Amino acid sequence: MAKQYEFPQRPKKQKRKKRRRRFNDNNRRKLLIVFSFLLLCICVLIGRLIYINLSKSDTYTRIVMTQMNYDSQTIPFKRGDILDRNGTVLATSEKVYNLILDPYVVLNSNGDCAEPTAETIEKYFDIDEKEIYDILDEKGDSRYVVLTKELSYDTVKAYQDFMESEDEKDKEISAYVKGIWFEEEYLRKYPYNSLASSLLGFANKGNVGTWGIEGYYNDMLNGTDGREYGYLSDASDFQRTTVSPVNGYNVVSTIDMNIQRIVEKYVNQLLETRECANMGVIVANPNNGEILAMVDAPSFDLNNPRDLSGLYSEEELAAMSNEEVVDILNRIWRNFCVSDTYEAGSTVKPLTIGAALDEAKVSVNDTFLCDGGEELFDGSGMQLIACHNRNGHGTTSLMEAIMWSCNDALMQVGTRLGVTDMIKYHQLYGFGQKTGIDLPGEASAETLVFTEETMGNFELATSAFGQGYNLTMVQMVAAFSSILNGGHYYQPHVVKEITTESGNVVKSFDKVLVRNTLSEETCEWLKEAMHQTVSDDGWNTTGTAAQVAGYTVGGKTGTAEKLPRGSGKYVVSFIGFAPVEDPAVVVYVVIDELKDNQEDSGTPTKMAGDILSEVLPYLQIFPADGTEIVQENYTWGVEDETQTEDTEESTGEETGNATYSDLMKFQSQWTDEDSDGYDDITGEYYWDDLAEYMEVNGISYE
Repeated sequence: MAKQYEFPQRPKKQKRKKRRRRFNDNNRRKLLIVFSFLLLCICVLIGRLIYINLSKSDTYTRIVMTQMNYDSQTIPFKRGDILDRNGTVLATSEKVYNLILDPYVVLNSNGDCAEPTAETIEKYFDIDEKEIYDILDEKGDSRYVVLTKELSYDTVKAYQDFMESEDEKDKEISAYVKGIWFEEEYLRKYPYNSLASSLLGFANKGNVGTWGIEGYYNDMLNGTDGREYGYLSDASDFQRTTVSPVNGYNVVSTIDMNIQRIVEKYVNQLLETRECANMGVIVANPNNGEILAMVDAPSFDLNNPRDLSGLYSEEELAAMSNEEVVDILNRIWRNFCVSDTYEAGSTVKPLTIGAALDEAKVSVNDTFLCDGGEELFDGSGMQLIACHNRNGHGTTSLMEAIMWSCNDALMQVGTRLGVTDMIKYHQLYGFGQKTGIDLPGEASAETLVFTEETMGNFELATSAFGQGYNLTMVQMVAAFSSILNGGHYYQPHVVKEITTESGNVVKSFDKVLVRNTLSEETCEWLKEAMHQTVSDDGWNTTGTAAQVAGYTVGGKTGTAEKLPRGSGKYVVSFIGFAPVEDPAVVVYVVIDELKDNQEDSGTPTKMAGDILSEVLPYLQIFPADGTEIVQENYTWGVEDETQTEDTEESTGEETGNATYSDLMKFQSQWTDEDSDGYDDITGEYYWDDLAEYMEVNGISYE
């Protein structure tokens, strides 16, 4: 038997024991470093997102919005109001609405929307249906068509009431009215039309103030527009974001509307009978520089400042070029009281004498011989500078020099004062310098006054009585007021406060003492001299037309011959004040080229007296001697606050009728915003309503 072959067996492979790997410390450190780094990055990222959200969210929101489909709408700010010192609104902004049509929405909405939309527009906004159909045909892809502007709230409200009506018939129609919406804007309104037109100025539709307070305080009156953003992203619904507008500040002026109306009444009365080239009146408080009224003529309608139809006929307007119209408008809009210069004439005489007294160049006991004029060399030859009394006043005291307005005496005073001191006091009085009044367009007359180099003996003589150099009305009022308050020159101003909509005061304008001019003793003597100028009834006295029964009034007339001399053209004026013992008000009237006797200084003098006769009782300043006065009655609490023509005597007895002072007392209490209804002085309660006050006290008013 054959031997079986046996294959050799392979030795069994020994199973290797798996070696367990260990996560050593080195690996742990590496992992910790990576984890810490990632955690730090996440923290930095979160911190960065928080920072962006807090500090730059608006910026990035706008960036995102620009990458989306969106629409936006401006929300206009409301320009601030201008008020008089008692809170009466002189200028305000009224919200109006522009009607906008979106033709694309009308044509692409479900159902036939064109017909009901056109019919509704015609019914509520008085726009012909055919015009709407033409717009839909020609501008079918447009999203914005302005149909009409400056709709009132009542008009818009009637349409909105229809759209929200629960009436079934209205609902059937309104469901297919599409593509109508409104833009809001503000329209500047002046409730009293032409009142204080040059002083207030006006604002254009773009909220740009032109002239007056509107122009000077334009930035304060203006606010910042808001914005409403509407956007639609691929991943979200339609959303809106609103940034609210910031409204402008209110401006509270120093002007008293009722004093302004008193002045304008007398200005208009004069202009109805006599023409003039220019005219201005300023009423001010000499103790703090506040302007209470400022009028120049002619005035214009602030609600339609470019309308010349009241001054020119249609034929005259049609014949004018555009340049001529613009020139006329600029002359009407400019404020004569601030922007025009002229030779003041004899109203300067008290200032000249005040300077000579303070410099001890004259004394109150000095006398001067007026023989009708002085003959002086004017650079080319000898020339007679005449006094208005060509026969001469004879021996004239210093006080009589003012009372009689003696040019000859003043030339002698000027000679004693000398060129250096004359120039010094002109600068102290602010001649040739801007007063800093808060109105645009103030003239300085810097090049129209003398310097030491340009003033010779001839110019010194004429300067003494206010000829040869120019100034503005506001410069004269500021300088003259320094006599009335004891020698203090206060900066004139027309605004008291800047306030928020809620009445919080943002800024107050208190009196600003610029410098001192004359000594108190000199001022007292000058006030008495000007009192005699008005009160003395002698034939030489020039200011008697300004007398007001029961009051002590002082003042000075002025008559200045215009260049070229001998042309027969004059500026006449009067500056007056009352009461003499403690002046509370100064009135300055200037008339340029008054027709029918241009040298008639009695006309501005009489006007100043008439103004004072109403302003003084209005300011609750009554005659110290108990003289009965005739006062104008006013209607309070009505929309236009117009004056009545009725007058009655105020006797202090109860008559059953409301006198001017009755209503003034009530108004001062009624308009006190901080009042609790209790009068701390009388210990009595007063009334919150005029009708209640009159009924309870048995007062009637017609």
